[in-house]
Amino acid sequence: MGVDIHQACDRVLAFAFEEASRRDCALRAVHSWKLPSASGYSPVLRPSVAREVDRTVAQMLDDMLMPWRLKFPDVRLEEKTFIGSAGRELVQATTGADLVVIGRRIRRSPMGTHLGPVAHAVLHHTAAPVAVLAHD
Repeated sequence: MGVDIHQACDRVLAFAFEEASRRDCALRAVHSWKLPSASGYSPVLRPSVAREVDRTVAQMLDDMLMPWRLKFPDVRLEEKTFIGSAGRELVQATTGADLVVIGRRIRRSPMGTHLGPVAHAVLHHTAAPVAVLAHD
């Protein structure tokens, strides 16, 4: 499951935890992040900054998942945070997955529904079935 810690995604989390519970399988929650280029920091040049940000991101992910962990104690949960492209990292994390669950932002457009780059990458580059749910 791809998790956006900056977006309300209860619908995505509920679906993923319910499916993992129903299928009696483990659930891997993945969040990818990058430092903004305007920050002046590069994780390669300043590894201490990257480590600190990663600890903060991991804590935010854990906080977001805690209510779901309590609601579904039978689900074995693995949390992963990565530095890099969300689409690429999520596709790599889906190796061996039975189902990939991702969210998508709701975009109002006269041209119709629009998928973002992460959903597009996952739909086109993962071998597993994919469930795409609109964020709340």
